[in-house]
Amino acid sequence: MEELFWSPVRLSISIAFVAGVFVLFLGVILAKVMSTTRFKGRLLIETLLMLPIVLPPTVIGFFLIVIFGRNSPIGSFIEMLFGQSLMFTWWAAFIASAIVAFPLMYQTAKTGFQSIDKGIEEAAKIDGASNGLVFLFVSIPLARKAIIAGFVLSFARALGEFGATLMFAGMIPGKTLTLPTAIYVAIDSGNMGLAWAWVGLTVTISFLMLLSTYLIRD
Repeated sequence: MEELFWSPVRLSISIAFVAGVFVLFLGVILAKVMSTTRFKGRLLIETLLMLPIVLPPTVIGFFLIVIFGRNSPIGSFIEMLFGQSLMFTWWAAFIASAIVAFPLMYQTAKTGFQSIDKGIEEAAKIDGASNGLVFLFVSIPLARKAIIAGFVLSFARALGEFGATLMFAGMIPGKTLTLPTAIYVAIDSGNMGLAWAWVGLTVTISFLMLLSTYLIRD
């Protein structure tokens, strides 16, 4: 019984953490680029980056199946390369979680970069620092509160991902059965005690994650 309870918890945390780290790096880089450069089509690209936050998770899951399914060129290549389909694997759950979590990381980091006094960055460049050094040792430290808050929010969002994960990764016990899908299975099977236990744990983690973002920003 104990293993039955903790298995989806460990799986969800591992997927959410890896997805959070991935979108942390990708989101910070893209947020810096989009907050400091102006180019044709920028608004369209930014809209596409933020689209997962408003799309129904089932729509995201549908597109993931179309892109990575066995009948797609990418899906066929992956299956030929690794000997198995990407669908219904740990990596499928990771991809679904990363996609839905990315907009939170991106937007929060972008807000942090936009709040930086540009004079400080320019002063570092005048002193001889390259753009890369300014980004690493000036921009990121100055925006660190927003970046940390973005990571926490994206982790919490990845932890709670359900629709896209269910469609693309399924709910295989010990493999792709995450906390949200485990709650669904428990309710569907009439095991309300187990469902309540998972719900309580999810609410507690989500509450603490959200609270920490306010404490970080203060």
